[in-house]
Amino acid sequence: MNTLELKGNWNIIKGKLKQQYASLTDDDLQYVEGREDELYGRIQKQTGQTKEAVQRIIDECDCCGE
Repeated sequence: MNTLELKGNWNIIKGKLKQQYASLTDDDLQYVEGREDELYGRIQKQTGQTKEAVQRIIDECDCCGE
């Protein structure tokens, strides 16, 4: 998923991540354009997943029927 797709679908992705990982907070999932690596790091810290696993979870999100 590229940055534009991530930004456009972030609210949907954020909801799915919160369902899957109850420990994630709104602060953990705050999206700031240009700071995607920080976002992945916050998610990694809370979930214990690798960056690649976090990216895969986000990429596999079935947002908008994709």
